[in-house]
Order: sequence, then C-alpha cells, then structure tokens
Amino acid sequence: MVVNLLHKGKIGLAPMEGVIDSLTRDLLTRQPGFDWSVTEFVRVVDTRLPPRVFYKHCPELTERPVATPSGVPVHLQLLGSVPQALADNARQALALGAISVDLNFGCPAKLVNRHDGGASLLRQPDRVYQAVKAVADALDGEIPVTAKIRLGFANRRLAVACAQATEAGGAARLVVHGRTRDEGYRPPAHWEWIGKVRHHVSIPVVANGDIWTLEDYWKARTLSGCRDVMLGRSALADPWLAPRIRHWQQTGERLAETTWEMRASVLQEYAALQRQHLPDRVVVSLVKQWLAQMRQGNAEANQHFQRLKRLTDLDMLLESLVPHTTAAQPYEPA
Repeated sequence: MVVNLLHKGKIGLAPMEGVIDSLTRDLLTRQPGFDWSVTEFVRVVDTRLPPRVFYKHCPELTERPVATPSGVPVHLQLLGSVPQALADNARQALALGAISVDLNFGCPAKLVNRHDGGASLLRQPDRVYQAVKAVADALDGEIPVTAKIRLGFANRRLAVACAQATEAGGAARLVVHGRTRDEGYRPPAHWEWIGKVRHHVSIPVVANGDIWTLEDYWKARTLSGCRDVMLGRSALADPWLAPRIRHWQQTGERLAETTWEMRASVLQEYAALQRQHLPDRVVVSLVKQWLAQMRQGNAEANQHFQRLKRLTDLDMLLESLVPHTTAAQPYEPA
C-alpha cells in the first residue's frame, strides 16, 4: 500500500520572492516533473491593484492556458490581511484570467510580518478564516482558492486550528510548510506534524519543507501521509530533483546524480534569458543568487561558488562556470 502511495502524487513548484520569477519557472518546468507552480506573492494592502501589477508577477496571464511554455499551470498568489482588499484583488485576478488564487500565510520575512502579512496571521486562526472566506466568496466557485501555512508563528499550538480555518473558509487545498515562522528555514522540517494537521482536515494537504533528495521525498511522504509535495529551495539547488522524483515514480529507477556541468548549463541559459531585458550587472547578481542556492548540500557547487563569487563581468562569469576542459551541455528536456 505504501509503495502505491509513493508512486503516485503530484509535485508543485513553490514561490520564492525575488528568486523564482517567470523565467525561472520556465527553466525549471522544461523537463517533466512539476504538475503546477505558484507565483511570487502579489502584496495586497487596502486597494484594488491595477492589471500591470498582476502581469508583473505573473506574465503567464497573457497566455491561454495560464501556464509555463512547457504547459505547467501557473497559480497566482496573494498576500495580505484585509479580507475585503483580498477579495477585490481576487476578483481582479479572475478578470485577468487567473486559474487559481493562492493565499500566503506562510511567509516568515520580518518586514512582511511587521506589516501584518504572511505568517503573522497564524497567531489568530479567525483572521485566517476571514481572509480565506472573503476570497472564496468573491470567487464564488469560478476558480479555486488555496492556501499555504506554516505550523504556527512562535510555536505549533495553533497549527491544527489554522489548517481548519482555511478549510472552513473555503480553501480547496492546503500547503503546509513543516516549520513555525520562528524556526525560519532551520532544519529539520517536522513532516510528522504535517501529518497531524492532515488528520484534522478533509481537504488535500501538500507537504513542503526540506525535501532535498529522493530519500527526503520518501520520508516526507511517509511521515506526513501526504500524497502531494511542493519543492522550493531544493528545486533551485538541484533543477533535476523534480524530474528525478517523477522518473522514479514512473519506472522505479534512480537517475544519476546531477553534475556540476548540468547545473552550470541552467545558469547559462538563465543568464541568456535575463540579459534580454536586464542590465548585465543585474544579471550577474541574479546568477550568483541562484548559484548560492545550488551550493546548499552540494560541496562541488559550493567550491564553484567560492571560485566565482567575486567576478563582476557577466561574460567572464558565464565563461568561468565550467572549467575550459569541459563544456556545459545545453539545458534541454530529457
């Protein structure tokens, strides 16, 4: 029974503010692996935002279907705390063609939390409920509303109550990051606690947090009991993680580990896409930002990061990604 469970299940690409934009979504979804993706959050305060703000965060809204070039659906995320403002912007998103509205109650950033957004609402489950209900009522079943939470703010005492609040408000699916806000991204993620939350709601629960390898995927699925997972930082660290999981699901076989040359090819393609509309100095920062993510848990990538981190010329950085004795292969679907 466990084998059947593990060999099924979907994989979502999590949003990361300032990191996973439309170009990154394009690159990460070119190979079979991800089933859906979520945008960086659209920050909602107290007014209805103009279309240009939505298009900035989700350029895929101009396409039908709303998906990456390879066809992976893109869901729009809102972050805010004022129910009516969230409702108004959810209707705006619907009018622009959004296929789903996701509500962010998981962002741990201090600036966001100080301005009453993200995980700050987890201290009061009723506020989570009011936000979800306002959006669900505004959308009136035309497109689904989903939500993402953590296990709490300072502790896990209200984890179940917050999950139940999203369901009562009308959420169709819930992503749970297996840490509290105060735990940030410090390991470990508490997958067993995601399982506790799952037992108290009837909507699908998606496990998120610390899924870095195929082995982590097995453990997260087993301990949480969740059918589906969501990958964020780990998808940047290893762009072949989702394809590796998908290949195992379909064949039972393990793909070879991702080489540095494979990682470098992603960075080179990413830079080529970004420099079409950004200055080289900005692209250098973006490439280094992704490279810094790749070094997590990978000694070889960390060595290359240390070697490259002081380069400021984009062409030199790209030429130096791979030693001249080896050429990076283009990042193409398997």
